[in-house]
Amino acid sequence: MTGIGFLSFGHWQPVAGSQVRTAGDALLQSIDLAIAAEDLGVDGAYFRVHHFARQLASPFPLLAAIAARTKRIEIGTGVIDMRYENPLYMAEEAAAADLISGGRLQLGLSRGSPETAMRGSESFGFVPAEGETDADLAREHTDLFRSAIAGTGVARSNPRMTGVEQPLAIEPRSEGLPDRIWWGAGSRATAVWAAEQGMNLMSSTLLTEDTGVPFDELQAEQIRMFRDAWQTAGHAREPRVSVSRSIIPLIDDETRHYFGLRAQAESRDQVGVLDGGLARFGRSYVGEPDVIAAELAQDEAVAEADTLLITVPNQLGVAFCASLLESIVKDVAPAAGWR
Repeated sequence: MTGIGFLSFGHWQPVAGSQVRTAGDALLQSIDLAIAAEDLGVDGAYFRVHHFARQLASPFPLLAAIAARTKRIEIGTGVIDMRYENPLYMAEEAAAADLISGGRLQLGLSRGSPETAMRGSESFGFVPAEGETDADLAREHTDLFRSAIAGTGVARSNPRMTGVEQPLAIEPRSEGLPDRIWWGAGSRATAVWAAEQGMNLMSSTLLTEDTGVPFDELQAEQIRMFRDAWQTAGHAREPRVSVSRSIIPLIDDETRHYFGLRAQAESRDQVGVLDGGLARFGRSYVGEPDVIAAELAQDEAVAEADTLLITVPNQLGVAFCASLLESIVKDVAPAAGWR
């Protein structure tokens, strides 16, 4: 384990107890939390992207704002639903945000998860071709996006304007960004596909399959299959792998008030139905910091990954989330042997 980041879903709701009541609150507090996390020694600030919901949507204005207010921390997504994206416009935005950050952008992409809207990407103008699936559409968008950020010509020049006819690449471009693209894989097969494509692996707190083994063992198998496929593909660089976990140290009366009961209720994996198939959901780690550290030290997937993304309860505000991250960095991580 070499890196610890936070992952925020960016919820806002004008309900009792929420410290994040508007979209403006969610955006501005996300910036403040990234600044606080950098000061605490956290390595990454990542944000989930959703559409048609009271959560963070268009990520690049937020990532650019964080980039301008920080100097060291990685900034990224976990993940962008590529069904919704115009690949070339996204390539321009991603390059601009990466240049502002000085090369700290880490983009997690994916086919997306179950969502509020029925076929929401079609409202954005993106409809799978006849015989294609949503997954096919997401992968096609991803291929074009990756080609564009790598500098491939994606349009023909106008000879009347340029004096020549030649392929034109998008501008701006940011060197190094193509190596910092991740795929959010929900199964072992998609992890193998991501490796074959040369993308880093981002694995979350659920897998869209269940083999009867504990979640961390199934996820560790996914990671090993990814690395084997990467080596077989012959890529020159070493890939990165992240896993996500819900980690809540009980450090004061406030954390015990909000999460004390979860220490018992969510201390084991759950198996459910997602998109019509079995899925295994990973457990939460809630308890005293030393107890959490001992449990996390036995988590096979955490041991296999190089980056751990910690989901934060963002609606409880910046100070609350920062205190959790501080305990994880100062208490849990050293005791678990990560730092």
